[in-house]
This record gives sequence, structure tokens and C-alpha cells, in this order.
Amino acid sequence: MATPLPTHNQVPIPFDASFAGDTEASAAGFPTVLPLPLVDQATTHSISCMTEAEQFVPWSELRPELVGLVLKRLPSLADRVRMRAVCHPWRNGTMSQALPLPFPWLTLPDGTFLSIPGGEVHQIPVPDGSSCHGSIDSSLFLMSSDGAFSLLNPFSRTTFELPNLVTAWQREIDDHTTHLADVPVSYKLVAPTPLGSSPKSLAAALIIGSGYAENLCIIKPQVATYPFRLSADPYPLVDFAFFDGRLHMVSEFFKLFIVDLSENLENNPNISCAIDSVGDFLGAPQYLDPKGVYQLKQYLVESGGKLLMVQRFMSSSFRNTNVQTVGFKVLEADMRTNPGQWRMVSDLGGHALFLGKQSSKSLPAGEGCGSHEDCIYFICDYPCPESSANPLRDSGIYSMRNGTIRPLYSGTPAVPERQAGQWGLTWFFPPEAV
Repeated sequence: MATPLPTHNQVPIPFDASFAGDTEASAAGFPTVLPLPLVDQATTHSISCMTEAEQFVPWSELRPELVGLVLKRLPSLADRVRMRAVCHPWRNGTMSQALPLPFPWLTLPDGTFLSIPGGEVHQIPVPDGSSCHGSIDSSLFLMSSDGAFSLLNPFSRTTFELPNLVTAWQREIDDHTTHLADVPVSYKLVAPTPLGSSPKSLAAALIIGSGYAENLCIIKPQVATYPFRLSADPYPLVDFAFFDGRLHMVSEFFKLFIVDLSENLENNPNISCAIDSVGDFLGAPQYLDPKGVYQLKQYLVESGGKLLMVQRFMSSSFRNTNVQTVGFKVLEADMRTNPGQWRMVSDLGGHALFLGKQSSKSLPAGEGCGSHEDCIYFICDYPCPESSANPLRDSGIYSMRNGTIRPLYSGTPAVPERQAGQWGLTWFFPPEAV
């Protein structure tokens, strides 16, 4: 006879069942009760004689490890919050369980956040007039209406001020505003460890404008900011990242530099060249038309203990009105020789990359994260023609296994028009749970 369906707020659980050995998670992610061992026939017979009411316990008494199994299969942060909000035992019993990071959100032009798995648009309060210039983990890198910069965790409401940053950059900002008003200034902030975690916490900020002008700011939180004009290479620096505790920067022509920061930050840092050539990997991937004309964007990101340079190839058209990403190449910085060299890689070691001009990150891929192994998730992180109001244009998922590109989101979310606000499209990485 089929097991009767549970009544409202109840789930069938045999009293003597061993959850460690007798349960598993179904394909849908919900707990399934397995048959008891044959040696336990006496117990089975005893249970079968109980009344139906005695075979049910409240949903709130579901074991925390089973609730945790479901949570680990939910890539959406919103779904995790909803599930834990069902009852206090579910929340209290799973707060200490480690969960994979949820699928990242995207900031939208009007200051809202798009959750890709469900296409939901979330509103999280941020200071009025603030604009977002990237993120570091679960904190937004914000510029206020008066030009001050800070890091804001929108969930805990923790704010971390960045001292003297606006003063260090104001000359560069004013210069571009006066002479290159149509060219936006790009900011990026990186840190090797969570800011404020120790008295020696450091961060680095890179400002890139037009005319091959870059300023590097080394930030010692709660103390000072030290600006430097970079002169390491005649070609512009396009991205940077901390790797193995040291700041690495890549130039437009693939040279890799290491910035050694001294204890006395008032002195200019020592910049050395670690890789001075792209080697045999110059040019577009072989599967692209060799006669084609492509634009190139580069990203530097740490992934699984490796420093990767990702090359993004975009097709060009007349006046750049229809730019489209068509392929990627991924190279690893191999430092075992002197000088080092770039080495082509064909996989990401079970990780997924989330690329953006103002924030890039590598995350372990898997069912609970919502991401796929050896895939690159990219967004439209460059200015679009005014005729294109959709901020998700030229955003997608590239598979390193078969070289295919598919849309980042196949639905039609309520995405506001690009002109609706001043925020750019950038990745934001929420915590595992809130």
C-alpha cells in the first residue's frame, strides 16, 4: 500500500530510522526515506501497527542535516533565505553549516541587483546618490555624491571608509573631466585579504582613463592612501590582481609585472617584469576566422592557486555599433622559469570564472553554486551604443570544453533601461547565507 501523503506541516519519518545510513537526497533535493534493513523487521512490524498520527512529526522537527542537504542544492541566495525563514528550528539548526557561495548577482543601472538563477530583481538600500564601481567579495565599492569612496556590505550595513582616496585621485578625475569628458574614468579595487582583518591590511586601487594614463593607489585602511603614477611599460596597464600575497599587473601587450610594496608606503614601489612576452599564443583562437578583425579585452584573476590571464575576443563592426563576444583564450602565468612565460590552459580545474572590468572572481563550480565547471561567465562591461538599452547585451557563458557561447540569462527579467541610472554592470558576490 502506498505511503499516505503527509498532512500540512508534517513529514513521514520512521522513529527508529538512522539518518546517517538510511537517508539520501532525491534528484529534486528533498529528503527520501529509505527502507529499513531486513534485520530490523521487528521494528518495522511495530511501526506498522502504530496509528497514522503517530507516524508523523512536525516539519519543524526535520533533522538539520536534511535541511542542510536542501540548502546546499539551492544556488539562489533568496531561496536560501526563504527556506530558513520557514521556522526558527530550520534557521537555528543550519546557521553553522558550511554552504557553497550562491550564484553571484549583477548590479543594474538603477542600483538594483539581478539574481540570475530566477531572474529576480532585488532592492537593497544604499546611500542616496552613490554609484557602484565594483565589489570585493560581499562588499560594494561605492562612490558617494560628494566624491568619497567606501566599501559597503549591504546585508550587514557595515561601512568601511577608504581614507584620502578622493584626494589622491581628484587631479586625475579633474583632468579627464576637463579634457576627455566623453571618456569615462575606470576604477578597480583589489585586496589580498578582507580589509580591516588586521592592522597591516592593504588594498590597491587602479584608475584608468584615456590617453594611456594610469594611477596606482596603495591603501592602508584607517591610515592613508599613497598615489603613484605608473611608468612600468610604454603600453597601458589593463588589469591587476593579488596573487600569492603580491600585486600583479598585466599590460595591453601581455607583459606581467609584480609590484613589491615596502613597509614604508611613502616610497614608490619596486615594479619588476615577470613575463615580457606572450610567446606563441599571439592572435585569436584557431576556431575564429583568421581574416576577421577583433577587439581584445584582458582580465587578470586568481583561480585555484593559479594566476590566469583571460583574453576576450569581440567582433568589430562599422563604428562599433554591434560588438559581440565570439571567443576566449585562457593563459596561466608560469613562474618556474626566469623570466616566466604564459602557458595555454584548456580547463579551469573545476572552477568557473566571473569576469568584469571592475570585479572578477573564480568560484568552485557545482550544483549548489548554480555554475558549471570550466565555464566563463562574462558581462557587457564596456560602454554600449545609446541605441542598446539592454544592459545584458553581449553577456553570456563560454564553455572551455566545447568552445560554445550561450546567453547568460534566457528569460526576460524586468531589467531597467541603461539610461535609468549611473551604475555600471558589475558582479557582486553575496555571502553564503544571511
